[in-house]
Amino acid sequence: MKKITMSAVALTAIMGSFSSVSAADGVNILSDLKLDGQIRPRYEFVDDGNKDHSNANAYTARTKLKVTGKLLDIDGLTASVGIISVNNFGSHTYNAKDGHNYRGGDKPYAVVLDPQKAIMSNAEINYTFDKTTLHAGRGQVNLDNQRFIGTVGWRQLERSYDSIFVANNSIKNLSVLAAWVYGFQGVNDSETVDTNTVLLNAAYTVMPELKVTAYDYMIAGTHDTYGLALTGKVKVDIAKLNYRAEYALQKDSTMEIHDSDGKADASYYNLDLGANVNGILAGVNYEFLSGDGDGAGNDTAFTTPLATGHKFNGWADKFLTTPTGGLKDFNVRLGYKAKGFGKLLAIYHDFTADEDMADAKSGTTDDLGSEIDIVYVNKIPGVNNLTGIVKYANYSGGDAKGYTDDVKKVWAGLDYKFAMK
Repeated sequence: MKKITMSAVALTAIMGSFSSVSAADGVNILSDLKLDGQIRPRYEFVDDGNKDHSNANAYTARTKLKVTGKLLDIDGLTASVGIISVNNFGSHTYNAKDGHNYRGGDKPYAVVLDPQKAIMSNAEINYTFDKTTLHAGRGQVNLDNQRFIGTVGWRQLERSYDSIFVANNSIKNLSVLAAWVYGFQGVNDSETVDTNTVLLNAAYTVMPELKVTAYDYMIAGTHDTYGLALTGKVKVDIAKLNYRAEYALQKDSTMEIHDSDGKADASYYNLDLGANVNGILAGVNYEFLSGDGDGAGNDTAFTTPLATGHKFNGWADKFLTTPTGGLKDFNVRLGYKAKGFGKLLAIYHDFTADEDMADAKSGTTDDLGSEIDIVYVNKIPGVNNLTGIVKYANYSGGDAKGYTDDVKKVWAGLDYKFAMK
């Protein structure tokens, strides 16, 4: 592609900031620029079931821009700079844990984790050679199914990681990543964290029916999580099957930070089977996160602090933090997907605790409630790269203390993505 010169300043404000930056001797510092962007307006309603809260109505829009260019005319060497900006258009009919406590009448609003804020989402250098990539700086890291390491892309203020990593694919069917994460920010206004975390991930595709993924995520001062996942796709007559069988353990943290050494002793497994029969989608899943066995702090509940938690255990987000008694989530899903129709999916969850917990009547119980989730997604006709979504979550509380309130959430939004060179 032709090198972009300073005449491209008029393209857009952000392209103009970086296009064809040249040194005095004529060497291009940045060339072959590409702009990736996203505009995502969304409405979210929350009734959190707390009688002391007013219902939330959040009108927000995410604007995401990233410029990537060839650095110093060196093949394989690129630099990226990007921003995420979230605007609520002056609406204060929700709380975002951003230091404010807006009220509807005499009650604070329920929480929607989309504060009005702008952050630098990308500031990175990448060098790719011989199927190896070296990365330094801020960017997005999503590993495997994001159960342990993800960006929480569902939220408007997506998480970015400050990291140094090497990724290699030189051996056929094998991908390996080793990363040191020294910080992250995003999702909510208070999530700006220094850390000292090491991520190790390796995946080997034996055949289409079997992929083996092994990992060790050493989160400083929290725990080490290491495990094994088997995944694959199988064609059986008219059905396309997919499965996941995963097991993981959490132990005391290897990495320390601020003289903090995390203690952990917990386990996890996830069993999933899905099917697609001529567009009809069906599946069953069982996910287990162990609890604090003796309640004396000698054990810990299995936790996933850097996950894209919204993908798991119900969209009402009642279980972003694992209950002290742990969590057992049995869920079934049914839907339909076809070109032109889009995708319609419904999921039913039944939640119980691994260990009995205190209930609201001073007894004990393992009842953590249930949930129904429904989503419809489709491309908007006549506009390329524009998608619409309507989504609903209805959590029915159980008997365990802290999990008795019903929660209802509704979303409606658009998602427009674009790229320019």
